[in-house]
Amino acid sequence: MTAELVRDARNGTGESPVWRADEQALYWVDIPARQLHRWSPSTGVHAQWTGDEMLACIAPRAGHPGQWIAGMESGVFAIAQSATPDEGTLSATLLAHVPHAAHGMRFNDGRCDRQGRFWAGTMLMDMAAARSVGRVYRYQADVNAEAALRLQLDDLIVPNGIAFSPDGRTMYLSDSHPNVQTIWAFDYDTATGTPHNRRVFVDMKPLPGRPDGAAVDADGCYWICGNDAGLVHRFTPEGKLDRSLAVPVKKPAMCAFGGAQMDTLYVTSIRPGGDLSDQPLAGGVFALQPGVKGLPEPECLF
Repeated sequence: MTAELVRDARNGTGESPVWRADEQALYWVDIPARQLHRWSPSTGVHAQWTGDEMLACIAPRAGHPGQWIAGMESGVFAIAQSATPDEGTLSATLLAHVPHAAHGMRFNDGRCDRQGRFWAGTMLMDMAAARSVGRVYRYQADVNAEAALRLQLDDLIVPNGIAFSPDGRTMYLSDSHPNVQTIWAFDYDTATGTPHNRRVFVDMKPLPGRPDGAAVDADGCYWICGNDAGLVHRFTPEGKLDRSLAVPVKKPAMCAFGGAQMDTLYVTSIRPGGDLSDQPLAGGVFALQPGVKGLPEPECLF
């Protein structure tokens, strides 16, 4: 299977792809560039907007066209695109400040559960330090604004790969750091938004690539980017490796289903520094036709 380059974006860290069915368009972020991107397959038009902080993960806000909930550097924000991409700016309203465990941290991977609660993890940007200060939070607005952002999991280095089964009753989480390279599954209480019964879903250390961003298809299988290996892996709900699809870059970052039939797997990637003669398309966005369908991305209800 050949991966199609749909946008030679040259993103420093292309992350958080989200397909908007109402627009038939793909959105994603470039974290270090502080940018939100939009690409329309039907027109080929690409637009981008820049914010004031690094933008790590996004989810659409229900009832707010053109707005997103986002994990950034200092907290969870509501962001809105300028009226025209020519202006190229994002407005941001702080919803909840994040009490980072150390200096030099930001949000990383995140998405909504099937009930519209926003989940996102934080990481120390100096990955070489290998400090277990990463945390995973759940954002769910209520009458007490101070309690809107709730710590759920800690003692992680680079939390990643957050995803939910089609029925919402299983939550997945990975840690991308070379010292960990593990994916966990949790039983998930959909009424309270609480994960429990944590267990190892996949030990990625014997497999090619570090676990990065992920998606779940309509069959309940878990797709995760194999960073450093140029692969996207599909695991069955039992944690069995079903297949691995190649992309022409070493660092695929996150995947998402989209397209008119939800049967296209879009993959964002990272463009590292140094000699890129062997991967000139690094930082691009790719499309695969895996032969299965995905699920619409849940909107944030809060």
